[in-house]
Amino acid sequence: METERFLLRQIEASDAQEVFHYFSQDEVMKYYDLDVLKDISEARKIIDNWQKRYHKNEGLRWGIATKKDNKIIGSCGYHNWEKEHFKAEIGFEVTPEFWRTGVMTEVLEPILKHGFEKMDLHRIEALYDPENIASRRTLEKAGFVYEGTLRKSAFEKGRFCDAAICSLLKEEFAK
Repeated sequence: METERFLLRQIEASDAQEVFHYFSQDEVMKYYDLDVLKDISEARKIIDNWQKRYHKNEGLRWGIATKKDNKIIGSCGYHNWEKEHFKAEIGFEVTPEFWRTGVMTEVLEPILKHGFEKMDLHRIEALYDPENIASRRTLEKAGFVYEGTLRKSAFEKGRFCDAAICSLLKEEFAK
């Protein structure tokens, strides 16, 4: 898939340096459920995990690559895919050099369309740290509706933390 500025493509082992670049930054990982990466081999393991999920038909993750040089600047995709309930969770991240440039607003539309039309989803959920205002605003722009906060619902980085949940339904996206 592609948008005006970006290619949405499979992330390959050759993209490990770019994935490591943003996953090794504290500000990117602040709200992420993983620790800051310390070594490029950790980025290779993440890419390998995304590819295994894809081949097992358990999830999809697109690399967001600039059309100019085909370099990965982030990713977006589906996990926690519950086919029997026609729903999946969406997640995304972008390297700080591209923050506040409309990347996710631009790429979410075709990815959401793919979820509803190709994956036959009825509901797409997103969980985010309630303090992550940028993610909340991005999801609101895409039409997601805030449903509530799951109190102390996850144990991440040595502490219990809340998770805000929002969703987008197929009939809402169609509008």
